[in-house]
Amino acid sequence: MKCLLILCGVLGFPLICLTAPNEPPNIVLVMADDQGWGDMGYNGHPHLKTPNFDALAKEGIRFDQFHAAAPVCSPTRGSVMTGRTPNRFGCFSWGNALRPQEITIAEALKTAGYATGHFGKWHLGSVQKASPVSPGASGFDEWVSSPNFFDLDPVLSVQGQAKQFKGDSSDITVDEALKFIRRCGEKKQRFLAVVWFGSPHDPHQALDADRAPYAGLPEKQQHFYGEITAMDRAFGRLRKELRELDLRENTLLWYCSDNGALPKVGSTGGRRGFKGQIYEGGLAVPALMEWPALFHEPKVITAPCVTSDIYPTVLEIAGVSMEKQPPLDGIDIMPLLTGVEQKRSRPIGFWDSGKKGISTPAKAWMDELLAAQTKGEEPADPARLLPDAAKIGEPVSLTEFPGHAAWLDWPWKLHRIENKKTHEVSWELYNLLRDPDESTVLLAEQPERVPEMQKNLEDWLESVARSLNGEDYSGEKKADKGK
Repeated sequence: MKCLLILCGVLGFPLICLTAPNEPPNIVLVMADDQGWGDMGYNGHPHLKTPNFDALAKEGIRFDQFHAAAPVCSPTRGSVMTGRTPNRFGCFSWGNALRPQEITIAEALKTAGYATGHFGKWHLGSVQKASPVSPGASGFDEWVSSPNFFDLDPVLSVQGQAKQFKGDSSDITVDEALKFIRRCGEKKQRFLAVVWFGSPHDPHQALDADRAPYAGLPEKQQHFYGEITAMDRAFGRLRKELRELDLRENTLLWYCSDNGALPKVGSTGGRRGFKGQIYEGGLAVPALMEWPALFHEPKVITAPCVTSDIYPTVLEIAGVSMEKQPPLDGIDIMPLLTGVEQKRSRPIGFWDSGKKGISTPAKAWMDELLAAQTKGEEPADPARLLPDAAKIGEPVSLTEFPGHAAWLDWPWKLHRIENKKTHEVSWELYNLLRDPDESTVLLAEQPERVPEMQKNLEDWLESVARSLNGEDYSGEKKADKGK
């Protein structure tokens, strides 16, 4: 055993010695689809019952200022895979794919001997085997995946083969992940399991038993809350079985959502905006973690963190360094988790360019794939296979950044809003500590702070635009991808 860190008597802190296990941990990354910060019992929701999430919030690490890298699903999922803000690789909105040139967390951990599996919602490309942006082509050894959200009795892709499943989508996702985890446990094989629920994305279709606790509420709310209850139940079963398999102690389990709350049914916890917006209501998400072998006591992290932090943190824990690693936007947050640092070492940038999403009708596509494969056929629709995902588009401007961007340097958050037609730019500045709902603009009150933040944000936007233009790549697709 080795001593991970020692923090001695600085500013009154006691001596701390955290002893890390001899072996790197298993990694389980769990993500919800459209669960807002306030859509949790432990965050004070008046109706939702989330006993398993609440238990981890009490027993493990709770993040109170955790953010999605983007206010919609696909880009945020891309940030988890790469540690990069999604505009760097052209994943602007829902239905946009990864670029095959990107290094993924699955590819990185495979270099350290990890088995890798993806289970549930993919939404970063195709789930057909021949695609350059399937889970298999992105570093996953095993995958049972959907091209987008999925509900009751879904058809999923088992390494490219369509298969009909029965039951609630969250139960199915965890069932398949646990099959993989059990096999790895039996072989003493270190693993990465990415478990991405399709809930509580609409259309909300909860089982009657999961709606029952919310009887008396409007039907739409019953289904929405019921999907979160099902997700909570499945998550609790995942956590319980990790314990029963004697894997929990040295498994890093990390949970979060992919964007902020849905309008009307979701809860932002009082923050401004909803899914699709760069205000905190569209970015702030629930997040929890445990790694019992290292963190023995519960704790709350109040420093801001973001989904882009998952990649560099996990790679640091696993002792992985990737050759030709393109620029990262996330940071290793272990110093925050261990208490060595109290403040985040680097601000967080956000940029919603305003580009529209691409429709990904998972149910229709998967039903058609199942029917075709039953006949011995394999659809080759480019819209589904995305054969040109590696292509770099026309260069974008390095001085104009249309859409809504923001720079979070806690507690300050600067917004930059550029009109797509006129390219006129307006600015907003908020103190999130005092004004979490971003209601009071403080530009005039901070004349010394604003110019520096403006420069830092625009320098970052230029860097993102350069990445988007392909400057991070050698120009050659990795030859071993997908093999």
